[in-house]
Amino acid sequence: QVQLVESGGGLVQAGDSLRVSCLASGGTFPSYAMGWFRQAPGKEREFVASISRSGGTTRYADSVKGRFTISRDNAKNTVYLQMNSLKPEDTAVYYCAADVSVALSRLATQYDYWGQGTQVTVSS
Repeated sequence: QVQLVESGGGLVQAGDSLRVSCLASGGTFPSYAMGWFRQAPGKEREFVASISRSGGTTRYADSVKGRFTISRDNAKNTVYLQMNSLKPEDTAVYYCAADVSVALSRLATQYDYWGQGTQVTVSS
């Protein structure tokens, strides 16, 4: 069983940067593709970014492309999401997820394990 724990969320102003992290335990982290999703109040959970097992392939939602960067450190069992030029519409709970099928999917239903989420709030 894989456990995922996010950290690093907080309250920032528009234009600021923030990095959220997700520490994995209980599984074989290098064997999973990883993803970040977010969910704002009253909205469905949406795809943000995903990264392959080696970190060599990444995917991004159009809304964050050029502003957010996903990365991973397999030695530390950690995946990161660096968020720059934050906007109020980026406000959401951010979740990391692990995909044992390594498909780099944009669909939340394809992911097998989820963290509890970390709140990111961007004020205008």
